[in-house]
Amino acid sequence: MSKKDIKEIEEGWYNVLPVKNTVLFPGIMMPIAVSRANSLKLVKAAHKNKELLVVMTQIDDSVVEPTGEGDLYSMGTIARVLQIVPVPEMGEDAVFAIFEGIHRVQLVEVQKESGSRLSGSIKVCDEEMPLTGDKQFAALADSIRDVALKLLGNKENPAVDAQMTIRSVNSTPSLVNYVCAIYHFSTEYKQELLNINSLMERASNVLTALEKENEIQNIKEDIRRRTAEKMDKQQRDYFLQQEIETIKKDLGDTDTGAQTLKNLRERAATKQWSQSVAEVFKKEVQRLEHMPTHSPDYSTQLDYLELMLELPWGIYSEDNYDMKHAQEVLDRDHYGLDKVKERIVEYLAVQRQLSLRSKKEKENNPIKSPILCLYGPPGVGKTSLGKSVAEALGRKYARISLGGLHDEAEIRGHRRTYIGALPGRIIDNLKKSGTSNPVFVLDEVDKIGADYKGDPTSALLEVLDPEQNSSFHDNYLDVDYDLSHVLFIATANSLDTIPRPLLDRMELIEMTGYLQEEKAEIAKRHLLPKELSAHGLKASQLKLKKEILNHIIDDYTRESGVRSLERQIATICRKVDTRLALGEEYNISVTLEDLRSYLGQPRYNRDAWETNKYVGVVTGLAWTQVGGEILFIETSLSSAKAPSLTLTGNLGDVMKESATLALGYVKAHAKQLGIKPEIFEKTAVHIHVPEGAIPKDGPSAGITMTTALVSAFTKRLVKPRIAMTGEMTLRGKVLPIGGVKEKLLAAKRAGITDIILCEDNRKDVMEIADIYLKGLNLHYVHDISEVLEQALQ
Repeated sequence: MSKKDIKEIEEGWYNVLPVKNTVLFPGIMMPIAVSRANSLKLVKAAHKNKELLVVMTQIDDSVVEPTGEGDLYSMGTIARVLQIVPVPEMGEDAVFAIFEGIHRVQLVEVQKESGSRLSGSIKVCDEEMPLTGDKQFAALADSIRDVALKLLGNKENPAVDAQMTIRSVNSTPSLVNYVCAIYHFSTEYKQELLNINSLMERASNVLTALEKENEIQNIKEDIRRRTAEKMDKQQRDYFLQQEIETIKKDLGDTDTGAQTLKNLRERAATKQWSQSVAEVFKKEVQRLEHMPTHSPDYSTQLDYLELMLELPWGIYSEDNYDMKHAQEVLDRDHYGLDKVKERIVEYLAVQRQLSLRSKKEKENNPIKSPILCLYGPPGVGKTSLGKSVAEALGRKYARISLGGLHDEAEIRGHRRTYIGALPGRIIDNLKKSGTSNPVFVLDEVDKIGADYKGDPTSALLEVLDPEQNSSFHDNYLDVDYDLSHVLFIATANSLDTIPRPLLDRMELIEMTGYLQEEKAEIAKRHLLPKELSAHGLKASQLKLKKEILNHIIDDYTRESGVRSLERQIATICRKVDTRLALGEEYNISVTLEDLRSYLGQPRYNRDAWETNKYVGVVTGLAWTQVGGEILFIETSLSSAKAPSLTLTGNLGDVMKESATLALGYVKAHAKQLGIKPEIFEKTAVHIHVPEGAIPKDGPSAGITMTTALVSAFTKRLVKPRIAMTGEMTLRGKVLPIGGVKEKLLAAKRAGITDIILCEDNRKDVMEIADIYLKGLNLHYVHDISEVLEQALQ
């Protein structure tokens, strides 16, 4: 459609051609069948006289002769007749008129002329066209082309001509309008598309409609394919079964399952299950007995009975109550984790005492295993601890990963009425373990999903409740199974996504990230020997001193656990293997220069204490998932017409509130602090925490910010090598904080010698080994005034 075409259209009265089940769009050529006498005269006259016609779609295609506006849609297309082709098979006078749509027009008024001919007053409707070179519109058009070609290439009824046209159309507006016109959308929907003024919006709508059509076609094709496969398999299975029966008869084997039934009953006689389970098994065997062996239900029923026989009913591995052995195994496989190890040893001690009870006491008050939940950051050894616990107890080990699980049937099993039904993963893993009291690790319990298939966390409520799991009901097994002897250990990275009722059923044990000292010891005891063995090296061929391990931890890893540390050690082993293979010389004991050669330049830098030459700069302490860190609170003051407080450094809401509170406290106690109150009215305060790309938040910066503000306003320097951590109230009371151990070790690594913290944190410090506190002077305070006295010169 050229600009010339549009300019030659004048608003006024034109002849109107009503059409059925067809919507003509501008910018395209389209054949339209014409068979009504009045319409034939109108089309032939327009073609002969080169007149324009207004092509309007009928609202009701059952109307023989439209008479007015009520019979036609209000939006149509003005067009010219390019060619008339007779079509005898449609009628004696029927023709195909090829129209070229020029522009959209709105029908303002309709009049019936002589001979039932219609004429109408039109208004030209402007169309919002995308800018030339619009990438979004070009992408939309390409997507429309691809999806339309796929749909029109349907194997059953391929539209070859339409496909060729779509491939050959170069104009993107014409492509959009052509697909709108020729694809088998409903007439009503095509009219809705024509009514849209924006070509971009029309393209978006038609692409959405095509995508829906494509999805429906895919579903239909999938249904047809699966139905055909199912029918083919059933017929094949039937003929095979018939052939097997014939072969058996020819060989004189007339056994129709009697031997199978006898085998099932003999195995059942050895089972230590309850009377109710025995009765269920007996009934199910009788059902199998009456089924023909070639029936599909026969194999399903046999699988169910095999499951019942393979489950370890009443079979328990004997616990090893040697406390020293358990402690040795736990210490051998895991360094640190004292609380977790202590809880396992306590469990063993309780089990040992309970085992000494009489048989009657055991029946009246059966042993119930605890439900432990180990939570903490990735890589700290939560999952591997389960294996060590199983070895320490002398039990079998089972594990399932619950990450991404969203089907309740994965826990409870499917009902046997469904095709392809299976038992839940709990029962299936008990069958594999061969005992009813394994150590069962439920990994990633915080990453369970939920959808229309059910909520797996609700199913876990029964599994992880010591009061209920003695009669756990699997939908497939359909009889109760005792899980009370299973030691369940759940693992999670976060407790936020675990439902409260499920949390209430578990004993929570936090596994925080390893300290640098612990990582170095783990690398020395576990990771280095493991990687040496994995890379075919001997201990005499590669040595990593503690100093080098500390450099690897500080400069090349930033994590809570030790996975990245293990990968770095593996990299060094590979480098040494390469040197050995090439016959090159290398240092057996890795030096700092070798480390740079093997691993490249350091990726991370830890902050260290800097000589304090500026007022308003205070060293704070922070806890992160990868350990403690020091951070600097910097304060600057400048003259301003009105007071203001600016906070930078990507601070969270809690730290912003701490800064506001600190400034409020300094203003309220200005005279006691030796500050002139009027200075606040003409001073702009700026508090910054360096490394602005890293988000920072937490309730432990209150006293640090207050000290920085007082230092800035009073021009008093902060004492050297001192750091602090703690929150405060508006009254100046210092509050306790968490992560004390990590913060103290971070301060020690940074060269800090004096640390200020809340008196209530003294109990946390008492739990830390003296070796970690050596060289640190701890100052416990109750009030912010004590902090300022200790910190400022």
